[in-house]
Amino acid sequence: MTHYVILRDLAIIFAVSLLVIWVFHRIKLPALPGFIVAGVVLGPNALGLVSDVHQVESLAEVGVILLLFTIGIEFSLSRLREMGRQVVVGGGSQAILTTVLSSGLAVALGARWPVAVLVGFLVALSSTAIVLKGLADLGEIDAPHGRLATGVLVFQDLCVVPMMLVLPSLAGQSAGGAAGLLLALGKAVLVVIGVLVLARTVVPRALAEILKTRSRELFLIAVILVGTLTALGTAAAGASLALGAFLAGLVISESDYGHQAMAELLPFRDVFISLFFVTVGMLVQVDFLREHPVLALGGVALVMGGKTLLAAVGPALMGYSGRVALLAGLSVSQIGEFSFVLAREGRGAGLLAEGLYQTFLPIAVLTMLVTPFLLQGGPGIIDRLERLVPLGRLLPGLRSEAMATADQPLTDHVIIAGYGLNGRNLAAALRSIQAPYLIVELNAQTVQQARARGEPAFYGDATREEILRALGVERARMLVVAISDPTATRRMVRVARGLNPGIYIIARTRYVVEIPELTRLGADVVIPEEFETSIEIFARVLAHYNVPRSDIDDLVDRIRASHYEALRGGDGAGRLHLGTVAGVPQMAVERLRLTAESPLAGKKLSATGLRTQTGALVLSVTRGDEEITTPGPHFRLAAGDVLVVVGQPHQLRAAAKHVAGESVASTPRQRS
Repeated sequence: MTHYVILRDLAIIFAVSLLVIWVFHRIKLPALPGFIVAGVVLGPNALGLVSDVHQVESLAEVGVILLLFTIGIEFSLSRLREMGRQVVVGGGSQAILTTVLSSGLAVALGARWPVAVLVGFLVALSSTAIVLKGLADLGEIDAPHGRLATGVLVFQDLCVVPMMLVLPSLAGQSAGGAAGLLLALGKAVLVVIGVLVLARTVVPRALAEILKTRSRELFLIAVILVGTLTALGTAAAGASLALGAFLAGLVISESDYGHQAMAELLPFRDVFISLFFVTVGMLVQVDFLREHPVLALGGVALVMGGKTLLAAVGPALMGYSGRVALLAGLSVSQIGEFSFVLAREGRGAGLLAEGLYQTFLPIAVLTMLVTPFLLQGGPGIIDRLERLVPLGRLLPGLRSEAMATADQPLTDHVIIAGYGLNGRNLAAALRSIQAPYLIVELNAQTVQQARARGEPAFYGDATREEILRALGVERARMLVVAISDPTATRRMVRVARGLNPGIYIIARTRYVVEIPELTRLGADVVIPEEFETSIEIFARVLAHYNVPRSDIDDLVDRIRASHYEALRGGDGAGRLHLGTVAGVPQMAVERLRLTAESPLAGKKLSATGLRTQTGALVLSVTRGDEEITTPGPHFRLAAGDVLVVVGQPHQLRAAAKHVAGESVASTPRQRS
């Protein structure tokens, strides 16, 4: 009967969640806050539709372990090296400053110091799931503030482990006081070292042997077994299951099979994490929100405003502008999912009183609900703030004399906004033809490295009018926007067009939906990455079919001239007709296998009649592990061969019948 109750509760949870998430999708909000709302509706403090909340909580804990496991898979030592400054400076300053100041404020309000430290931990953490999903949906994860926010989140994810280790000592449950804490940390360090040794030696070899079976089931079971054994090992050593889950993920990430493991685990993780957010919503007391609205809203404003400013300190120290620093701070200003885990552990250990726990829950939930709106409206908020407060003086960053804006009286030059891969390639091309150019970049370290190589690179936010004026935009021939920030790109185009109506503006964008807006704001050419990739693919395919290069170039030119209209089909097929290219009459490719009963088996290719009777052309033959390209007329076919044939659709249908031994009417060969 207990199983029946759990199954019924799960059915109710998923049914209500489905309805709420559908509504959120219709109003274009992310799904994760929707699960929290569903939990509030379902919980005992609202409709009370779920009878056994504790059973659901135990399932939700599996979601937390899987979340840490997948974070460990996504995290790697190489990634830490790549994001070193963002993680160490940005994440370290945010976590330390937020923890210290939040703890100090809690002590000032009368809390005991262990409780105050726990409060600091709870406030310091942000929501990795919501922020990364929101930034990815907005196409801003590679923008300067997106990279900074990601660095902060990586550091926070690492901080979860020591925070959970310290929690028993704060609650007075760790024997031996400070010595006991040091012993626990020492054990954890030894466990980490042992896990890393296994990650480099045993696990990759074991997974390699399992993969030889080509069985997805065996691979999935092996990955789960690695996670389970590592988690149990850390628990036996006195650490937490969460630490073990993270280390298990790290073990997988250091092998060659991390991406496949992530793909296999994502569906399970998403289901259990959804349950976790639902249970978080169930814990919220609606009566508290109704009786203390000022306290709840004031707490949200204090937490999010304070975290925004504190998280902006690290980027400012690294030399980023006030606008980018505040956007990064705004992105991580909410309270995160692991804060709920710490809060629940703290309440279970008697460290967090029920009243304080119930005050924390609605404030944390509200910050998560507000976050999607802040991510979408953040640039507009910062723009309005800049009109009131001079952010350049408030958060000036550490700018050396070499990073001052340009004052050369250049004319007829090119301004390159952004010095990533595209910006570097463009600068090299302009340098080769001795065309004058200036580079403007928001990453101070990138500017320093570029200047060390002799590039005319300058630090500055090219969305600002004074920066563009200093770069001589009124005298420039061209502006090339080569950044990954859609909002900044739009603003840059608008400001530059207002300052110089005659300048030629080329803008890069990730998505084609940005083309109309950027064109309206003044861009002469908008290059969408997704369609340029498609063009490169089909151009190479047509070249493989020996289509003349001039015909391919003509087709590409017409597609670009029409603003990629031919590629915009909603069904993915678009309106690109290869028949418009001379010599390509809507061709297709088919793979046909010769069975033992096929009359073609054992015959020479010239004797099969495939070309003469069907019009289809054999491009290659696959026999076992060998591929024979462009087989000659005397090549003898065998049972089991796979023929790769090309032709028009009706020719391919005739070829399939011919291979199967069915009679077909003679199909004339295509004349060229």
